[in-house]
Amino acid sequence: MMDSVPPNAGDSPAATNSAPDRTPLGDALTSAGSLPSAPAERKPFQSSSLVFVFLRLCIYLALAYGISAGVFLLQRAFLRREASQFATQIFIGESIGLSGVLAAAGIMSRLEKRSFGTYGLPLRGAFGRLFWSGVVLGLAEISAVVGGMAAFGAYHFGTIAVHGTDLIRWATFWAIFFLIVGLYEEFQFRGYVQFTVTQGLGFWPAAILLSLAFGLVHIRNPGENWAGVAGVILTGLLWCFALRRTGSLWLAVGMHASFDFGETFLYSVPDSGLLFPGHLSNAAIAGPAWLTGGSVGPEASVFDFVVLMLFFFVIHWLFPAKPSEPKLQAPLG
Repeated sequence: MMDSVPPNAGDSPAATNSAPDRTPLGDALTSAGSLPSAPAERKPFQSSSLVFVFLRLCIYLALAYGISAGVFLLQRAFLRREASQFATQIFIGESIGLSGVLAAAGIMSRLEKRSFGTYGLPLRGAFGRLFWSGVVLGLAEISAVVGGMAAFGAYHFGTIAVHGTDLIRWATFWAIFFLIVGLYEEFQFRGYVQFTVTQGLGFWPAAILLSLAFGLVHIRNPGENWAGVAGVILTGLLWCFALRRTGSLWLAVGMHASFDFGETFLYSVPDSGLLFPGHLSNAAIAGPAWLTGGSVGPEASVFDFVVLMLFFFVIHWLFPAKPSEPKLQAPLG
């Protein structure tokens, strides 16, 4: 699932439950609902005061926007003209957005004297078991949703649309592209910002606010509607739950990337209201919007809501709460 495609990069802002996979973020997020106050000498960059939390967020967002805009201008200067192909444009835009949020977080990690991995993407867990578990879950989700639609005659795979080297080229392109999308959107909404807002409000209030924002940015997509936005919000909460249980974003990154890849390439259906070129088949969906998702695609199908609710239990089962962490279900207030 993708948020709205930026017209240019200047518009883009920014496991297992065993001990080795726990991160500083996991330890922080599974504490008793709020982080201990930082020593006075470390303020403002380690304080949990709402004033300083807001200040740090403003600095981070200014850095993310500024770095993205600067990289975009450099790209324009060196390439001398914008890429003409739509797929290339969105690839460049998402890549520049990712560079902005990661670089900004890197600067903040120095200012706050924290490891970068504290914000959810520890290098030691990169593309490890959590990531590949997420890949399997994402493919399982989109396959279950499309399978349910097909069982009711609402989805037909159609004929193969790309062959030979074109098939390999497009499959590789979309796999890399959606990996970038997964990294960008997960870190943008559930990385530094989630960590920082958690310090001021607690984990679940922060998760709810940022999942609402995650859903609302999708409303700008052509073909998106409120059912699709609701599905994105629920998905955001699921990935926050995965972050809570694993202490890392790698599961969510893998799941995000593979779901979008399956939606766009493997099953060749709209992704958050966007139908991209270079899909595997000439698929067709037909039927009532509650079943097919309408112009949004499978993300707004009733089957996706059912599968997402089941996946809360799957993640709960795969990554159980530790007995020493009794307050994982923190109050919302």
